[in-house]
Amino acid sequence: MISSRQLTYRYRSGAELRFDDVDVPQGGVLLLRGASGSGKSTWLALAAALLAPGAGDITVAGQVMSTLRGAASDAWRARTIGFLPQKLHLSAALTVHGNLAMAQWAAGQPQDDARIREALAALGVDELAARKPAQLSGGQAQRVALARAVLLQPKVILADEPTASLDDETARQALALLQATAQRHGATLVIATHDARVEVHLDSHIGFQPLSIGRKQL
Repeated sequence: MISSRQLTYRYRSGAELRFDDVDVPQGGVLLLRGASGSGKSTWLALAAALLAPGAGDITVAGQVMSTLRGAASDAWRARTIGFLPQKLHLSAALTVHGNLAMAQWAAGQPQDDARIREALAALGVDELAARKPAQLSGGQAQRVALARAVLLQPKVILADEPTASLDDETARQALALLQATAQRHGATLVIATHDARVEVHLDSHIGFQPLSIGRKQL
C-alpha cells in the first residue's frame, strides 16, 4: 500500500511542491497525471526513498520513508521497488540475461538463473536471453526492462512515462502488460504520465486512482 499525508518537497531554489494525500491499497493502481516538469518524477523519487520529504510523509509497503537513511534506504528499495524508467537503461555491454543478473547482484542476492528464466518467460522474451540490447526491438527492450523490474517480486512497481514515443496500439499493449504483471505479483502499480491515452487504455475493470500534480509553489 501507499499512503501520504501533507507531503511536500522543497527544492534548493526554495520552491516547494505540495502533493494531495493518497491512499492506495496493496495491489491497487495510482495514475500520476501532469505536464512535463510538473513534479511527477519527484513524487516517484519520494516513493522510492530517493528523495526525502520537506514536510509531511509517505508510507510505502508499511515503511515510513522519512525514517530511511543511507544503506538502509538502498536495501529497502532493492527489496521493495521495481522501477521502469522512461529511458530503460539496459547495459549495452551485457546480454539480456546479464542485465537481470546484475539486478540480483545490485540487490545483494546470489545469481539465480532459474528465476531469471522464469521472469523472462513470463513476459515472452526468454528466447532473447543471449542477445544484447542493441539486438532488441523497442517493444522487446521494454519487456526485458519490465522483467528486470519485477525479477525480485517487488511490492511496488513505479513506471515513469511508459508510453512515451509509442504508437496507440503499442501503448495499449504496454499498459496491459504493466497491469497484468503487477497483478501477477500482487504489486501496487504507480504510473506517472502526461500522455492522455493512458487513462483511456487502463483496464477499467481493475480500477485506478488518479492524482493530478500541478506546478511548483513558491
